[in-house]
Amino acid sequence: MRFMLVEHIGNAIQTLRSNGSRTVLTTVGVAIGVASITAILALSGGVQSIIKDQVDTLGGAIAVVRPETHQNRADIANSLTQQTFNTSTLTEEDVTNVEKLPGISAVAPLMLINSSLKTSSNTVKGGTILATTPSFAEVTTLDIRDGQFIDSVTNRDTAVLGSQLSVDLFGTDQSIGQTFSTRGQTFTVIGVLKPDGDPINFNNVDLNNAAIISLESGKSFHRGVAQLQQIDIKADSTAALPEAVDKATAVIKENHNGENDFSIISGAAIAEPTNRLFTILTSVMTAVAAISLVVGGIGIMNIMLVGVAERTREIGLRKSVGASNANIVGQFLVEALIISLLGGVFGYLGGYLLAFLTSTFLTFDPSFSWQVAAVAIGTSLLIGLIFGIYPALRAARKDPIESLRQYH
Repeated sequence: MRFMLVEHIGNAIQTLRSNGSRTVLTTVGVAIGVASITAILALSGGVQSIIKDQVDTLGGAIAVVRPETHQNRADIANSLTQQTFNTSTLTEEDVTNVEKLPGISAVAPLMLINSSLKTSSNTVKGGTILATTPSFAEVTTLDIRDGQFIDSVTNRDTAVLGSQLSVDLFGTDQSIGQTFSTRGQTFTVIGVLKPDGDPINFNNVDLNNAAIISLESGKSFHRGVAQLQQIDIKADSTAALPEAVDKATAVIKENHNGENDFSIISGAAIAEPTNRLFTILTSVMTAVAAISLVVGGIGIMNIMLVGVAERTREIGLRKSVGASNANIVGQFLVEALIISLLGGVFGYLGGYLLAFLTSTFLTFDPSFSWQVAAVAIGTSLLIGLIFGIYPALRAARKDPIESLRQYH
């Protein structure tokens, strides 16, 4: 069996070399599809790696509570997030009750507000305001460049600005003591964050371009009601996290009259993309890459069928001297698998090159993982197997007498 496989590989290499141009073109067809999938997986993995590293930096003892949302196809095309229109199911009571649970060291509510921010000379339209509590600094690693974070003393009408937002509003990142207004209220800047090289995080807030205010101030924009989009939970330790999640789930479910209108995620699940539009775009790009792979597979089938037609007499000779149908199938299938394997290897390398080139325009790098390599090579081999089996079976079914009558 091993000798037969070696012989098939040797014959396949010789045959593919003799038809170099067709082999190269077919390999390129497979490589394009594999490169597309590799680039998509590498870039999406890069996003997940950033968030995973952030959670690991915090000791891995982080969980987030989010309201369950249901989105229809019409909402996908809307550039605004669903939270803009939907009423969150999370309440201040949930925050208060979770804070009382044993094994939990900090709980931070997140209330996101879209609003224009104005100074005497500049206006930032569609700015992001994050209303939260002082516990946010315990749950999330925040680097204060100047000033301080909000606390129980500086609770109303004060704000901490991201470095870029400070520059946009005041022309400098040293804006302590300056004031800005939004929705008819005036806020005094008491702190400025250090620039964050990775604006992607598990809170889904670009802190470089955000203004952080107290939850009490944020509630004043909604007639005293807290519209929470997320609750961050920090357990005492990684070991205590599962039990803390279970207790928090039970408490919040009780507050919501037994309704499972929320979800608590932790561990690797936090790193999954939560932006609906991002997920849809990734799925669409993956589907396009899959279509290109199918086109590459059709190319394999085409070159194999041409090879079967050109080598009809050879097939007849092999069968006349004792080659079985399985031998013929194996011979042609090995050729298809070699083409797809070459396409997979070159596509994998090309995909990472494409991912690195794309990452120069982004704020994160693609991730390296054996899973991406396994998917790339495995997918290409599967394409070779699927689209190579029909030409191989067609070759095996040829009648040896009829085949010998053909001269080429």
